Amino acid sequence: MGERILIALGGNAMTAPDGSASPGDQRRAVEGAMTHVSALISAGHEVVLTHGNGPQVGNLLLKNQLAAGVVPPVPLDWCGAQTQATIGVLILNALGHRAAVLVTRTLVDPEDPAFADPVKPIGRYFSEAEARRFQELGQTWREFPGKGWRRVVASPEPLEILDAPAALALMDAGYTVVVAGGGGVPVVRAADGTLAGVEAVVDKDGAAAVLARAVGATVLVIATDVPGAVAGFGTAHARPIGGTTVAELRALQAEGHFASGSMGPKVESVLRFAEAGGRAVITSLELIGEALTGDAGTVVDGTAP
Repeated sequence: MGERILIALGGNAMTAPDGSASPGDQRRAVEGAMTHVSALISAGHEVVLTHGNGPQVGNLLLKNQLAAGVVPPVPLDWCGAQTQATIGVLILNALGHRAAVLVTRTLVDPEDPAFADPVKPIGRYFSEAEARRFQELGQTWREFPGKGWRRVVASPEPLEILDAPAALALMDAGYTVVVAGGGGVPVVRAADGTLAGVEAVVDKDGAAAVLARAVGATVLVIATDVPGAVAGFGTAHARPIGGTTVAELRALQAEGHFASGSMGPKVESVLRFAEAGGRAVITSLELIGEALTGDAGTVVDGTAP
C-alpha cells in the first residue's frame, strides 16, 4: 500500500534552469516536474502538492510598481492568491490525474515579531529614488550594497492552514490536491473572529510542515534542485547528509551548516515534521522514488525508535 506524501515543490520546479519565468518557461518546467509526481501516483502513493511562488509574486509586484500611476497596486495577499491559481492551473493541465487546486489561507499571529522587523526580500532591485517613492506608499525598502534597493516584508510563523479540512474532503473524494501554494495567503483573525489578509509572506517550507500534519501525511518531501542537504557546504570538508536522526540534524543546524536563505528553512521544516513523529526528506524531484526507500536524499525518520 502506498503512502500519503506531501511534496513541497521549490521554485526551480516552476521556472527555467536559468530562473526565467516567462509563461512558456513556467509551463515547461511544471510539465517536467509533474512527470515525477505522476510516477509516484501511478506507483500507488497518495500525493498532496504545495509549491513556492517567489518569481511569480515578484513579477506581479513589478507590474504593480510599473503601473502604480494608472491602476491601484493590489496588496501582497492578493498577489499570493493570484499565483496560487496561476501555478495551480499549470499543474492541473500537466498532471493528467484527477486533481484540484485549493486557494488556501494560512493563519498567522498579528503580534508575531516579524511584523515589527520585516526582513524577507521580495521582488526586484530598484534605484534608491524608486525605493523612496514606494516608501511613501507605506512600503519598507532596504539597501543591499552593490545590488540596489529591494522591498522587504514580514515573514511570520504559520500557525494553521485554515483550508486543510477542504483539502482533506477533496482527498477523500479521490483528488490529488494542490494546496497552500506559496505558503498560503497570510491572514490574521480579529477579536470578533473575522479574517483579513496582511502584507506578508509565509515561508513555503515552514507551511509545508504544518500542512503535512494537518492532512495526515506520512512523509514530507521538500523537493529542491540538489540531491540532499550537505554539511560543510562550500568547504573542503563538505559531506552529503543521508539517513540521519533529529538529534544529529539539530546539532548540525546549531553549528551553522545551513544558510538561512537557502537550505536553512528546508532543514527546519523536516525537523519539525520529524519531531512530531513523521518521516521527512530533502532531495531532488528526480530522486524522490529512491529517497522513499532510503537510497537517496537527506532522510529524517521521526518514527524510528
